[in-house]
Amino acid sequence: MTKPTIEARAALGCADGLAFLATGRDTPLFSTDIARFRARLSERIAGFRVLVIGGAGSIGSATVKALIPFQPRCLHIVDQNENGLAELVRDLRSRFAAGQLPDLRTLPLNFGSPIMERFLAAEPPYDYILNFAALKHVRSEKDSYSILQMLDTNVLKPLHLLRWAMARGGLRGYFSVSTDKAANPVNVMGASKRLMEHAIFSFAPAGGGKLNVASARFANVAFSDGSLLQGWLMRLAKGQPMAVPRDTRRYFVSLEEAGQICLLAAFLAPDRHILVPRLDAEKDMLLLSDLAVKVLGHYGCKPEFFEDEGRARQAAAAKTDKEHYPLLLTPLNTTGEKPYEEFAGAGEREVDVGLDHLAGVPYLAAPKEKLSVLLESLESWINLPQKPVESRKLVEAIQSVLPEFHHRDSVEGLDQRL
Repeated sequence: MTKPTIEARAALGCADGLAFLATGRDTPLFSTDIARFRARLSERIAGFRVLVIGGAGSIGSATVKALIPFQPRCLHIVDQNENGLAELVRDLRSRFAAGQLPDLRTLPLNFGSPIMERFLAAEPPYDYILNFAALKHVRSEKDSYSILQMLDTNVLKPLHLLRWAMARGGLRGYFSVSTDKAANPVNVMGASKRLMEHAIFSFAPAGGGKLNVASARFANVAFSDGSLLQGWLMRLAKGQPMAVPRDTRRYFVSLEEAGQICLLAAFLAPDRHILVPRLDAEKDMLLLSDLAVKVLGHYGCKPEFFEDEGRARQAAAAKTDKEHYPLLLTPLNTTGEKPYEEFAGAGEREVDVGLDHLAGVPYLAAPKEKLSVLLESLESWINLPQKPVESRKLVEAIQSVLPEFHHRDSVEGLDQRL
């Protein structure tokens, strides 16, 4: 039998199987916390109604798979990606017994639309809502229209969803995933997630109520949809050169670990806390170029390093050297790219929340009046097409609430890179 080509093998690349290359862990880091608090998780999930927004994406679907063994009474999943929903249902039906999925429904809805509001009004109240819908790429903040869409998806819609659910009554927990880029943000994506934290924590009832609101920031999810690492597999599958920013270190968690973090945050985090992983910079941070070499080695190749994009493309097209594969090294100087990762921002602190591998960051409030003015302005810019808007004005408006937001601008964006 002929050995499959590197392109064929990369096309079949599985995030779960390759995650070890990025994390170095055979066992998911947060499994001990899941095991230690299994009884408490069952107590809070079994028999309750759960709604998952953005559940067809990488992290949302990983959380769904972590959630099902705790036997929610109903699990409804909303995502605009109907192909993703179809595959998720096939995966869940193949993975779990029918009795573990007593009321599984998927709905291809826009989670911030009037149709979503109508759906929530018609359904019995949900006990828990977990939101994973987001525009998560720095490359998406290329113009005022893209930025407005990002702010609508990442800030306004999560707040609308929370308010609709609160009006319906009965909500016990609301979780909306954040990002490490929300700590001392240098791009609009990170700033939008920081604003999301402010919005959901500021406008939910505080202190002593039945509603617990939480979030989570964590590292890059290895080989998740749209990630650089998944992009490497797609380049290999298409016979195109791989690219990696030089001298850049990043933390990584696997898809399974990302789902575990979100499960623990959604159901065990204290009210108004953001859970973050306890990772060690010396041990856990990985040089991206080293990881690219590991991925090539997994497919039986060695890197041929390039610094010129055109020469890297030519080498990939020529395919004269079967042992080596072109790997383009690029500078880390594109708009919004952060040179390092952190989980707590200026003025924030990490506290113990009783978990072995996760800490909590208590919510540090923004001035509520300024936040309200900003949210009203965003609604106006989105709903009044005749109102002029510029990217610079949007950044300045965000900075009125987030003075720690220092937008890192450059003449080049990620779309100008391979």
